[in-house]
Amino acid sequence: MSHTPARRWVRRLTAQVIAAGLAVAGLASLDRQEASVPLAAEPAAVSTSQIGVTPPPMGWASWNTFFSSIDHNVIKQQADALVSSGMAAAGYKYVNLDDGWWQGARDANGNIVVDENLWPGGMKAIADYIHSKGLKAGIYTDAGKNGCGYYFPSTRPAAPNTGMEGHYQQDLETFQRWGFDYVKLDFCGGRVEGLDQETTYKQIAAANEAASAVTGRKLVLSFCEWGSGLPWNWATGYGDLWRTSDDVLVFRQTPSLANMYTNFDKAQHPAAQHTGYTNDPDMLMVGINGLSAAQNRLHMGLWSILGAPLLAGNNVATMTTETRDILTNPEVIAIDQDPRGLQGVKVAEDTRGLQVYGKVLSGTGKRAVLLLNRTGSAANITVRWADLGLTTASATVRNAWTRTDAGSFATGYTASVPANDAVLLTVSGTEAAGSTYEDTTTATTPTFSVTAGAAGTKLVDITYANGGSTARKATIQVNGQFKYVVAFPPTGSATTYRTVSVLAHLAKGANTVRFAPVSGSTAPDIDALRVQGIPGTDGTALVGSASGRCVDIEKNTITNGTQAQIWDCSGGRNQTFTHTSRGELVVYGNKCLDANDRGTTNGTKVIIWDCGNTTNQKWTVNSDGTITSNLSGLCLDASNAATANGTKLILWTCNGGGNQKWTRT
Repeated sequence: MSHTPARRWVRRLTAQVIAAGLAVAGLASLDRQEASVPLAAEPAAVSTSQIGVTPPPMGWASWNTFFSSIDHNVIKQQADALVSSGMAAAGYKYVNLDDGWWQGARDANGNIVVDENLWPGGMKAIADYIHSKGLKAGIYTDAGKNGCGYYFPSTRPAAPNTGMEGHYQQDLETFQRWGFDYVKLDFCGGRVEGLDQETTYKQIAAANEAASAVTGRKLVLSFCEWGSGLPWNWATGYGDLWRTSDDVLVFRQTPSLANMYTNFDKAQHPAAQHTGYTNDPDMLMVGINGLSAAQNRLHMGLWSILGAPLLAGNNVATMTTETRDILTNPEVIAIDQDPRGLQGVKVAEDTRGLQVYGKVLSGTGKRAVLLLNRTGSAANITVRWADLGLTTASATVRNAWTRTDAGSFATGYTASVPANDAVLLTVSGTEAAGSTYEDTTTATTPTFSVTAGAAGTKLVDITYANGGSTARKATIQVNGQFKYVVAFPPTGSATTYRTVSVLAHLAKGANTVRFAPVSGSTAPDIDALRVQGIPGTDGTALVGSASGRCVDIEKNTITNGTQAQIWDCSGGRNQTFTHTSRGELVVYGNKCLDANDRGTTNGTKVIIWDCGNTTNQKWTVNSDGTITSNLSGLCLDASNAATANGTKLILWTCNGGGNQKWTRT
């Protein structure tokens, strides 16, 4: 690590001495080679030195109410209403034009030509108007040659040539010169043309940088390929937000609780969300006809615990006071916009459908908690402090919706939650102990050896210095998992150290956490890690006796019907399973290992599917290392006794083979 002389070590403590003060459930002592800590040097990674990161966008988007029927007057009306209603003051800053603003004409030079009957003065005029209200302007396009309005026309005829393919930098420069601040990049044309999602969106990100070098402006990039290309594996540092699912509301569809739950579930990719990069479950339906007040509050609660973008989709000019109050509740918004920038994770489901989600907030011992009842009957749901990474000492509880204190409670808190509803809380307790890992090398982007007592999602605070004027970037990679780009905001000087936080998935035992420079970006000076368990996420890897490889869901896919396989063990969330009291083997917190189509014959595929409390999703873990399906009695089997990466899992008659024996670690 590059340090000034003032940072010379005074003396070091041995790993054995440090370890005595750092023992914590789920985390083991420091690695011997990474554990030397200075007594008089820069601070170790601690939560009190956190720096705020860019929060998820808040604003309004035109599609869910107006579909393609937008023009200068509609947008002006909504911008005015954002201000007059108090929504702008509550944080809703973006006014985003969705599909329908452009009907597809270009001039001889390939520049976009718009209908000035719809947009008097052109698009710069509407962007200027939005800015005059103290707001930011967003616009829409497609990664392909044609946009969604061509393939799926709604309130206007199909419009050809509304995509940006072949004009990436040209169109992005145009949007910037018009004064737009944000662009949503759809993928209808891209899908029809068979474009590769990762390649295409990275090309667009590069074009955005090139356009910015010309104009001096930069656009927030919203990738909208609906999770089809698994963007949670690659989009950090390229897009600012990325869709993780299909539209929450389709043209002429009534808002539904089912779609709300589906998009909520599909957005849970905690390792990808941090430092200003955000999973996007789609725009809000709050205030659109079809949802009750309770469902609107549920919707806001779900999106807030995710730390999702809050892009209202209702008619702001005609909304009720009730809708406005739901959208502008300051304590609910504060949970969503928390400056630590992390996503909430599921930490308990003692009874199927009664779920607890916890979100680590800025500060020490601060959490948001969502008690979610997805059943048809009211029920009590309990959150345990230990599941959240807090000690069992008394913690204070506050209801975010009623904005009232519930009191102080030891060990945990129980609330009665109505059917298909949620209670949203903030909790202030005592942070559990964590292990600190100090870099002792000269590398600005070092490698750390981290030991965990259990597989699961961990809170990782990264101490660093950035003496520049803009955020610097580095990648983080745990073991053989995907790399994620982390943004490190300026700290004021090269010797001022602050922390940013990520959620990382660690294996039980030894883990290698690597940082590396990002091409084209000056790396921050990374100094230390503080690693703390979130015990409610803990699970086990299932390691094949014959192969030494782990049961794995390929590339972190979440698609129902994906067949399980074996792959090199990495500690990823796609390799961490919870064996519930109901007999399920749950991955990602919401997908169950499943005997495909309730199969009971040899060769039945073992897949993932939404957990449904059905017998084909229940398993017995036997003392001889076999795992048998409760429906058929057949064994979980690596097909053809193969041991290679990618070998698919099936059910087969138990025969004592090593390909049917699994160690839980």
